[in-house]
Formats: sequence, C-alpha cells, structure tokens
Amino acid sequence: MAILNGIVIALLVVSALILIVTILLQPGESNGLGAIAGGAETFFGKNKAKSMEGKLALATKVSAVVFIVCGLLVAVLG
Repeated sequence: MAILNGIVIALLVVSALILIVTILLQPGESNGLGAIAGGAETFFGKNKAKSMEGKLALATKVSAVVFIVCGLLVAVLG
C-alpha cells in the first residue's frame, strides 16, 4: 500500500502543478466596453475549442478532476 500511496501522491503533486500553470496561462475574461455592445463575440470565439484557449481550458478541467480524485484517494489510503 505504501507504493500505491506514493504513486497517488506523486500524481497529486504533478496534477497540482499542471493545474496552477494552466490557470495562470489563461487570458482574462474582461472584454471591456465591447462586451456591452456584443462586440466580444468574434470569429475566434466560435472556434474556441480548437484554439489555445480551448486547449488550456480542457487541460484545466482534466487536471482538476485528476487532482480531486487523487486527493480523495490519498484521504482514503492514508
């Protein structure tokens, strides 16, 4: 069980670091006054899943799920 606990803790640390980096790399959501008039929606907003922002959002979601699962496993195993 000690080996499994070590592996889960290592995954927890790696997922925490990935989570921190992906959150810090994401751009802010402040659109300024353009959001009031609806100017925030551009061509790039429609293809957001294929852009770097979409990939960062997906990586953030995946690393958050891994972090939570590893945290729960550490609590159960430890």
